[in-house]
Amino acid sequence: MTTLLWVVLPYACLAVFAAGHVWRWRHDQFGWTTRTSQLLENRLLRLGSPLFHLGAFGVIGGHAMGLLIPASVTEHIGVPEHVYHVVSVSAGTVTGLMLVAGLALLIARRFVNGRVRRVTTTTDKVLYAFLAAMVVLGMTATVGKNLLGGGYDYRETIAVWFRGVFWFHPRSELMTEAPLVYQLHALGGFLFLALWPFTRLVHVWSAPMAYLWRPYVVYRTRNRPAPAPQPAPAEVRDAGRNPVSSGR
Repeated sequence: MTTLLWVVLPYACLAVFAAGHVWRWRHDQFGWTTRTSQLLENRLLRLGSPLFHLGAFGVIGGHAMGLLIPASVTEHIGVPEHVYHVVSVSAGTVTGLMLVAGLALLIARRFVNGRVRRVTTTTDKVLYAFLAAMVVLGMTATVGKNLLGGGYDYRETIAVWFRGVFWFHPRSELMTEAPLVYQLHALGGFLFLALWPFTRLVHVWSAPMAYLWRPYVVYRTRNRPAPAPQPAPAEVRDAGRNPVSSGR
């Protein structure tokens, strides 16, 4: 079971992530969009979408730093472990709360507004449920375990296993020592990667950088001056001055 969860499953999810994007691009290029519903409801979207996107980028950045950068590197450049822990927990809490607030607004918008609810697909519902579960597990680990609890040094276990997956040498025994909430969060992260290609999240690879602070589409019409009237052709003017009468 240990090998299945911490070796086989991660590689299977990564394979689905890669192959799923290729399949989606080849068979559903017209669906490679956000399927925005801004025209149906804009008030909650203007607040919830920036909070969600900025919080998500902050959380992803924090995960990347914590999982990919070994503790020996930060110690070598003069960052004590205590300082790293305080900064990571503080930043993780702030960005996590932004993500929670943004996701809550987006979910409420999907199910409270009737017009938006009618265009919400089953895939959207699965995606939002998965995101909510991942956020709850992540905030429980960050706030419940590290901020309010006794803390857990995931850089010596989970981070080592995670890097080993990409070096094709995953040390599955390290994950058996991690708390349950971290185990569920790690498994959920790989399952989320497997779900990614089949959802609206594929638009991430095509979105412009401006979506970091304005993650919605702006629909507007450009006010153009009315064209100046053109003079009538000479033959039309002559015909107006010299009408031709018709007889029987």
